[in-house]
Amino acid sequence: MPASALMIAATFLFATMGVCVKLASSQYDAGEIVMYRGLVGVAMIGLMARFHGLSLRTSVPAMHFWRSLSGVCALSLWFYSISQLPLATAMTLNYMSSVWMALFLIGGAVMLGTAKVDSRLVAAVLLGFVGVALVLRPTIDQQQAWHGLAGLLSGMLSALAYLQVTALGRAGEPEYRIVFYFSLGGAAAGALTTAVLHFSRHTEFHGHDTRGIALLLAVGLLATIAQLMMTRAYGRGRTLVNASLQYLGIVFSSLYGAWLFQDRMSWSALAGIALIIGAGLAATLLRSRVEPSPHAVSES
Repeated sequence: MPASALMIAATFLFATMGVCVKLASSQYDAGEIVMYRGLVGVAMIGLMARFHGLSLRTSVPAMHFWRSLSGVCALSLWFYSISQLPLATAMTLNYMSSVWMALFLIGGAVMLGTAKVDSRLVAAVLLGFVGVALVLRPTIDQQQAWHGLAGLLSGMLSALAYLQVTALGRAGEPEYRIVFYFSLGGAAAGALTTAVLHFSRHTEFHGHDTRGIALLLAVGLLATIAQLMMTRAYGRGRTLVNASLQYLGIVFSSLYGAWLFQDRMSWSALAGIALIIGAGLAATLLRSRVEPSPHAVSES
């Protein structure tokens, strides 16, 4: 498949995964969903590696640990925000990662004094946060500010994970191994979070039924396949084209939200989404002129 087709398919699968997460959140906590998503990913990549004779041994375990830590935190916050926010809103806040990366680039340039700060990049960051204000305005009115903040933080942590994935790629780590250790970290962190909540709050472990098992399997399968497809797309295609197509995930999520959950987006929220998409594309274009093209594994 060409890179553009891989990217479109991956964004559709991620949006579909978001639907499954939202449905599963009525039965499971975010930590449990992260745990089962990780277990399915570990099983899939482990079987794939065994079938193709690929090695899962790594020479940079510390780098995988920090990538998994930031990625799992981002994923947990994203799943938490999906459970309470309109699907398109949660997806949009997570896709702020491109704007956050531009902000990190500006901060690094200022602190190190190694490069002149591009005023256009500053404008893109400011535009992105204006979009966030417009998107979250109806959310705050509904007293869901914490969920909006969780979604915003998930985008920031996704940007950190993205930078760490780039560093792992430069260290020679193949994409399947990065996805494997991220899934392993998710399974471990989800299990730890679930156990802590169980013993501290004396909550019962959630049982399973056919619906719950199907949703958890769907989350893990969709996420892992989409991650691998998106990774391949970034490896083959142009960064800006991939980034542009990635925002189709917001469109797919909006359609899913209106169809399945009767989500209604105000004009200010729609305007905010448009600003965030524009800011993300502008930031990607400007960043690509000062950074090597990344081969990213993009999921929170």
